[in-house]
Amino acid sequence: MPAPEARRLRRLAEELEEGGLRPGGSEKFRAILLAEVDHAIRPTVHERRIPSSGTILDPGSDPDSWVAGTQLHIVRTPLRPGPLTAARRFVDGLSSWLLRRTDAPGDEWMLFDRPAGSERDLVVLADVFDATIVQRHASGVVRIVGDFGILRWEGLTWHHEPPLSTWVDTATAGGFLGDPDVVEAMLRLAVHDLGSLGIGALLVYRPDDGPGSLFEERLPAPPALRIGTASHLAPLRHALSQIDGAAVFDTEGVLRHLGALLVPSARAERVVDALGGTRHTSALRYSHDDPSATLIVVSEDGPVSVVRNGTVLGRSAH
Repeated sequence: MPAPEARRLRRLAEELEEGGLRPGGSEKFRAILLAEVDHAIRPTVHERRIPSSGTILDPGSDPDSWVAGTQLHIVRTPLRPGPLTAARRFVDGLSSWLLRRTDAPGDEWMLFDRPAGSERDLVVLADVFDATIVQRHASGVVRIVGDFGILRWEGLTWHHEPPLSTWVDTATAGGFLGDPDVVEAMLRLAVHDLGSLGIGALLVYRPDDGPGSLFEERLPAPPALRIGTASHLAPLRHALSQIDGAAVFDTEGVLRHLGALLVPSARAERVVDALGGTRHTSALRYSHDDPSATLIVVSEDGPVSVVRNGTVLGRSAH
């Protein structure tokens, strides 16, 4: 390897480790991972067009489980001998992927019957394949996904989102009331659908369907979208990208109010200090008045916070 390229890859390895990625595996695996990340953040440009790309690295699960686990029809084709540059021309990181292995049976093309390139999709693929995934999305976002969570390249630095399981533990810690599966689905929406796209939001889960604290309904009653139903997430995400205010879900995870203005009590305003922007302050004060509710705050620049009973239980790093 030429000295300039070797130095660049060493710097990249240091950046990834500082960002939160400490890959295990063999030396060959780490070399392939660095090469794929380097390709994703330094793509070949043709006539001002930057192609998307996607690679699945060293899958460890049984290939017979992939179709059922991903709910995709998958066509696998061994790569012909030749440079990877030729193979990459057919790989978009959405419906077509490059699969690279450190050992036999060798590298492959993989074709899906539908695009599976959103951050939510990548988390599912990494889990089902038991693999590390490197993708450059058509939007320009570069992601590395694996059992360590997600690293997103933000142009100058890497942003690390830990595995969602750590968030679920935080959100359902002491004092939690309600259905953990509903809160897990809300966290998936917050982290992988909203935060990854820079959509700010305030999500309220109320396990008690009683009157609770005061909020003003400023928009018509929304359709009864369920946070646990995959087909309901796209319209929910689309609506949240267009409004301010809170989305309030009932104990079963059904959307009941959208764009709601949370109105704190005089006591909450007096005893709960402001924190950050309007969304965080509103969430903290509302949660003081409605202590059984769990609130998830998504900042426009990505970080996610979990709030309950006037306290921030956890917050992702920025």
